Amino acid sequence: MTLRTTGGSLLLALLLSGCAGGMIPPSATGPGPAVSRPPRSTPQGEVATRPQAATPRAPLPSASPPAAAIDPASAAGIGLTKGPAIGDLIPSGERARLALQAFRISCPTLMRRTDASGLTRGSDWNTACAVAGSWPEASATEFFARHFEAVQVGDGAAFVTGYYEPEIAGSRTRQPGYDIPIYRRPADLIDVNLGLFSDNLKGKTVRGKVDGTALVPYDERSQIVAGSLAGRGLELAWAADPVEFFFLQVQGSGRLNLPDGSVMRIGYDGQNGRDYTGIGKLMKDRGLIRAGSMQDIMAYLRADPAEGAAIMNENRSFVFFRELTGPGPIGALGVPVTAEGTVAADPKYVPLGAPVLLSLDRAEPNGIWIAQDTGGAIKGPNRFDSFWGAGARARGIAGGMSARGSALLLLPIGTYARLTGR
Repeated sequence: MTLRTTGGSLLLALLLSGCAGGMIPPSATGPGPAVSRPPRSTPQGEVATRPQAATPRAPLPSASPPAAAIDPASAAGIGLTKGPAIGDLIPSGERARLALQAFRISCPTLMRRTDASGLTRGSDWNTACAVAGSWPEASATEFFARHFEAVQVGDGAAFVTGYYEPEIAGSRTRQPGYDIPIYRRPADLIDVNLGLFSDNLKGKTVRGKVDGTALVPYDERSQIVAGSLAGRGLELAWAADPVEFFFLQVQGSGRLNLPDGSVMRIGYDGQNGRDYTGIGKLMKDRGLIRAGSMQDIMAYLRADPAEGAAIMNENRSFVFFRELTGPGPIGALGVPVTAEGTVAADPKYVPLGAPVLLSLDRAEPNGIWIAQDTGGAIKGPNRFDSFWGAGARARGIAGGMSARGSALLLLPIGTYARLTGR
């Protein structure tokens, strides 16, 4: 996601699994001397918001995939099941209204982009997009019920995590209490599309730098922390708290609360190409924490700063940032994401810009969302990451979000018949 992968996606999943992302500790060798730091933007002892339990709708009996599926790693290849009429399934209220707003924003891109899932064509969305702009938000549920049909992809068993836009203390210049560099993307970091060299490598890319006549891996996190980029004028800003900045890097976008009271927004501008090591899983495997929420991980990292710095340094991935001055954060669809209206999804199974209807064992994310983002750990059918915006509420919900249930993909009416002949 632009919040995470092109700037977006993830929190619990990123911390517990291996995927693209990064983080910065105070130093490669330890926390260094204690300094007087400004207050953190959130309490150190913060806990996740108490989940609101719900009873999810059971997935539909899934259809068998076509015997001659060309690509089983695709939505059509794992089977599509026609869902029920959706009018009574979509909860009315704020979630539907926010989804309508997000859908409107998506329409210009949705109608002209190539759908990587293969489920839709740009023209399929013309009718819904034509009426979305003038449709009254008070009857958003009716809009989706009238213009879409429900389709279950694969077995429909959904797993949903959450992400948010962090707010941390930062400064545009280095000064006492602000000494953790936030780097711009280096000019010598290059992306290589391997598909240009071999049809067998289509869709594969690598990231690195040129050393003489060879392409080599880019500096890993420990090297960058140790100063391999220092003195090159790449410092975009400076963070105050290494743990808070770590989570901002996991998210891929965030807000810096500056000393003068103003706010600087920063977003993902690339990653060093090194594999991500999820420290949440690492810590659980070692018996350091019992649960894997953001709050649990933060508490441990702060309880022993030296060990925390060493744990973070085991991740070789490193994220670079740019300043955001327009609407945002920006998702992988190339449009601003909507708090409590956007989910990240795997574009091989969900058309970016399409509505998704979630029914989960946690009430907060239940309802309709728009797939406007992607994420390094958001892989496979019915795997979603819900965006909750910024602030304490968003942080509390996203930090502990882990919900299971069922998912239905909403496609323009007639799509299922075209795809299946039924």
